[in-house]
Amino acid sequence: MVDTDELCVNTLRFLAVDAVEKAKSGHPGLPLGAAPMAYVLWDRFLRHHPTNPSWWNRDRFVLSAGHGSALLYALLHSTGYRLSISDLQQFRQWGSLTPGHPEHGLTAGVEATTGPLGQGFAMGVGMAIAERHLASRFNRPGFPVIDHRTYAIVSDGDLMEGIASEAGSLAGHLGLGKLLCLYDNNHISLEGPTTLAFSESVPDRFRAYGWHVEVVDDGNDLAAIDRAIRAGEAVTDRPSLISLRTHIGYGSPRQDTHLAHGEPLGPEGTRATKQKLGWPLEPAFFEPEEAKAHFLRAKERGEKWVQEWNGLFQRYRAAEPALAKELERLFQSQRPVGWEADLPVFRPEGGAIATRDASNQVLNALAPRLPELLGGSGDLSPSTKTLLDGTGDFERGTDAGRNVHFGVREHAMVAILNGMALHGGTLPYGATFLVFSDYARGAIRLSALMQTHIVMVFTHDSVAVGEDGPTHEPIEQVLSLRAIPGLRVFRPADANETQIAWRLAVAHPGPTALILTRQKLPVLASTLRSPEEGVARGAYLISPARGGPPEVVLVSTGSEVHLALAAQLKLDAEGTRVSVVSMPSWELFDAQPVEYRNSVLPPDTPKISIEAGVTIGWARYVGASGASLGIDRFGASAPGPVVQERLGLTVDRVLSLVRSVQGSRKGAPAA
Repeated sequence: MVDTDELCVNTLRFLAVDAVEKAKSGHPGLPLGAAPMAYVLWDRFLRHHPTNPSWWNRDRFVLSAGHGSALLYALLHSTGYRLSISDLQQFRQWGSLTPGHPEHGLTAGVEATTGPLGQGFAMGVGMAIAERHLASRFNRPGFPVIDHRTYAIVSDGDLMEGIASEAGSLAGHLGLGKLLCLYDNNHISLEGPTTLAFSESVPDRFRAYGWHVEVVDDGNDLAAIDRAIRAGEAVTDRPSLISLRTHIGYGSPRQDTHLAHGEPLGPEGTRATKQKLGWPLEPAFFEPEEAKAHFLRAKERGEKWVQEWNGLFQRYRAAEPALAKELERLFQSQRPVGWEADLPVFRPEGGAIATRDASNQVLNALAPRLPELLGGSGDLSPSTKTLLDGTGDFERGTDAGRNVHFGVREHAMVAILNGMALHGGTLPYGATFLVFSDYARGAIRLSALMQTHIVMVFTHDSVAVGEDGPTHEPIEQVLSLRAIPGLRVFRPADANETQIAWRLAVAHPGPTALILTRQKLPVLASTLRSPEEGVARGAYLISPARGGPPEVVLVSTGSEVHLALAAQLKLDAEGTRVSVVSMPSWELFDAQPVEYRNSVLPPDTPKISIEAGVTIGWARYVGASGASLGIDRFGASAPGPVVQERLGLTVDRVLSLVRSVQGSRKGAPAA
């Protein structure tokens, strides 16, 4: 008689193998080796409800090793999520619910988009941070309304990535006791045995980070896996790593070789594997009735857990009505009435102010009305101006604090923000210098792909940084961020545009990057006259030409709007009609109707772009008859004004370009 547990483990294995085989593409090795740990976790520990996958108090499960997606789809299907056998049969096909790597928002039950290694591990840290912060804010004696765990399956490749070191170190420092990671220690990566490049002791490394570590010598020993998870869960002051010695491609002719990692077993290999593990050769996607019945008990357990929690929440609502109402608001991603009421308005007579400092004032005006704001910087808050005054630090013992100190860990910081946003109940933000956005790019890209609601504050936005030199002077970074589909990028011209950009970032359900100055900028009278609609449209006429239609349009962003306005004054004195456009967001401008875009940038009028960065991309706005003033080289170490002047960010250079495009236009042949 076949043991039910073994039957269920093999059901997971071969649903995954058959999906990969039918697609003729995929990764069968991880599902074959890791199915036992996944089964024990989902069958005996994971608190979830397949028909209510968004239940607030569910445990979160992240398959950080996203290449093993077929295993996750087998789990979701078998336990009763909205994923049919037909969906498994469409693995890796156009428009299917079973893409090659898990995609959040596409498939019910997928908590995070994973595949780029290490990202899921770091997002799991973010989920655990969000759980602990919300539990501290909302739980009361007898009412543990936020009380769940975050689990992840991670691979050798995950733990080789630098982001895992960053996130693992922070998780240990914070003592995230409700985070438990199962390490699929199969000794194999894509190129061959891990000994080629990875010989450290992972358990010792994580112990040094401050984690509790369990070691299971046989990854097929379900009882040992069960004991290790229970031991990990009993440790509440540290996160837990369970290292399980597994065998990639278990039972197949390719077991324990890199050939099992990323390609189908093939008809002969599939047949041999099924014979080795005592599985029927036909039909494909076979599900034994006993296994189906056992897996579907997850729906009954889930319904029981949700009903118990609903009862708890109703009692909580009666005892703590204000807290219950606030928690509902947060998990429904609603903003409180009047959240914008106290935002500062900046006036020219108040003097020049760096947009990073204006951002600080806006952020601290938002904080009392938006308690969901939670974040910090990569060890740069005094420079990025992103501390929330009077809200405390998120640390061991001060879990309700809202200032998260990420340390010098930019990549993990943004991935953790993603995990916090995916968890729900928070509006996370993070900050660093713009030039170091490069370190976080992988996580920023996933934020855009998942449309997580996070705000990234990037300061020190140009060569005006000056003395720190080319290593700290961003040149290509703004364009690099604009190139990411689905990411809103704002480079505001002054304090009032910064305030509006923050408002738009809070209201927008996806990710936003705010690009801010270190140097002070004058507050423009034109932005005081409520440019909200213009900023919301991405670009607007900030200063019209005097005396008639413009002969040239200067279109600029950020600090260079001031340069354009200074050039306009000089050209006006010479009798040249020039208008100035502020374009804080390409993405929003590109989304406007053509009529609006043409009203801001008249098609038949020469245009010159001015921005302290690479000129690539500006041709789409200035056209063939226009020109771009920018910086297509690295910067230099000198006082900021000197660097700007030496690199051509001057009024005289703008005037020269205006005369050049005018001359070209006058010399053009008649149409």
